[in-house]
Amino acid sequence: MPDVNSERPDFFARHRALLEQAVRATAHRDHWTPYPESPSTSIYGEQAPALGEAAFNEQLGRPFGLPDHPGDGRVLAGEISPYGRPLGISYPRVDPDRAVAAAKAAAGPWRAADPDTRAGVAAEILARLNAATFEIAHAVQHTTGQPFVMAFQAGGPHAQDRGLEAVAYAWAEQKRHPATARWSKPQRKGEPLELDKTFTPVGRGVSLLIACNTFPTWNGYPGLFASLVTGNPVVVKPHPGAVLPLAITVRIAREVLAEAGFSPDVVLLAAEAPDGRSAATLALHPDVRIVDFTGSTTFGDWIEANARQAAVYTEKAGLNTVVLDSTDDYRGLLGNLAFSLSLYSGQMCTTPQNLLVPREGIATDQGPRSADEFAADLGAALDRLLADPARAVHTLGAIVNDGVRHTLEEAGALGRVVHASTPVAHPEHPQAIVRTPLVARLDADTDHKTYTREWFGPVSFVVATDSTDHSLRILRESVGTHGALTAAVHSTDERVLEAARESALEVGVHLSENLTGGVFVNQSAAFSDFHGSAANPAASATLSDPAFVTARFATLQSRRPAAAGKESVGA
Repeated sequence: MPDVNSERPDFFARHRALLEQAVRATAHRDHWTPYPESPSTSIYGEQAPALGEAAFNEQLGRPFGLPDHPGDGRVLAGEISPYGRPLGISYPRVDPDRAVAAAKAAAGPWRAADPDTRAGVAAEILARLNAATFEIAHAVQHTTGQPFVMAFQAGGPHAQDRGLEAVAYAWAEQKRHPATARWSKPQRKGEPLELDKTFTPVGRGVSLLIACNTFPTWNGYPGLFASLVTGNPVVVKPHPGAVLPLAITVRIAREVLAEAGFSPDVVLLAAEAPDGRSAATLALHPDVRIVDFTGSTTFGDWIEANARQAAVYTEKAGLNTVVLDSTDDYRGLLGNLAFSLSLYSGQMCTTPQNLLVPREGIATDQGPRSADEFAADLGAALDRLLADPARAVHTLGAIVNDGVRHTLEEAGALGRVVHASTPVAHPEHPQAIVRTPLVARLDADTDHKTYTREWFGPVSFVVATDSTDHSLRILRESVGTHGALTAAVHSTDERVLEAARESALEVGVHLSENLTGGVFVNQSAAFSDFHGSAANPAASATLSDPAFVTARFATLQSRRPAAAGKESVGA
């Protein structure tokens, strides 16, 4: 009989050079990406935009196709585009026990495959995801409210970058130790003691990915691919409001797995209705050994405290803080901050919330500016940036859900708003709810309870402090207690910058200094920037680093006496 394995594609050989380049990129930390971020037809092909949009439209109002996926009927996730369009897509209904059992049943051959094979399969999945970027971009736009170009970039190539980064770390860490070795211990008399040993990386077991509403692929791909490459089957649990981007991902992953000779159930979709509560049930399932979670601090803390059987990786929320001391480019500072607050209507885990300004003001190249004057200037910068509604909507996107709208209403009732959030009419999607950022003026001493809670969405506070030293103390106290994904400082004084660095190191947050150009505090580049930090309460992991992958597998050994006259096993 012919060897059927010889007919299977060798995905590792196909992608080996890419994988090796990705590993080098994690070490060099320079700019590198294999996935172009421009939605240009010269890159993706003349027909790619139309084909991607057609593929998206064809899925609306019908059952999503996942051949041979376990399930008992269908579930309507209730996805409604923030641009006003019900998606009407149903997905396979899989109860938690059945999902975990199916993943566990598929695990054996996947676990037995070597790291090269698994990395090759993962790289092929990413290549096909890249080819489907236009389809995924429409899915991301109409589930999250991101503007299209952002949905294309963040939901497509940037997410794929983060996925490949996780693949690179997982592949490299599993190959840190040799597959075989001969152990020889000299003896005083006689021949040395000799053993042949093998070292095999083995996955922990079923992995659970609990994804968020706002960045389902960007935040989801690192955990998905880190678990896959380390030998673990993955149950993907999307947010009910953003199932489609991950359903497309699961469909592509299952196709590649089947082509490579593995059960497609190595990757499963666990969609649910908006009132479902399966995430908690899945997280505590005794056979779920890894949990990746992005979402609210409350649920993230609960998972960390209760999913004791699993290695848990969370990204939650925090108080992203900017310390303002001085600048030699005031206009650039204001423009940079205005864009940072406006991008996707502040619905990013990295958007600045608390802008700390000494009451007496900051030194600028346009003269001293008090806290009140800075707040007014920031409002004017927002108005300049968003003056043209037709252009503004491509920065703001749409408000993703009722929770963000309620946050805006609550912030508007504070009574000290210096830049009100106003509606913007979307020329292409009249039903979309588009709002400009709200900026309120607070005081460090009297408004502590207000600015030390997270206000997710387009809400930021200019907080007057006693001094820059006081601002740095607030950064340390608030981030140390509540966490943050980002921090920033503006100063022309190297002593202040050094103090800010020391403060950031003390509380475990990544710091940006004097950003006034085309790089923004809420952007993070794979292979160079680390995102998140287990060193503060906003997360329990970093995307990506060795610690993000090493607890997903164990290196197990076997040993036996070396056979006389034979070389080491596998040599």
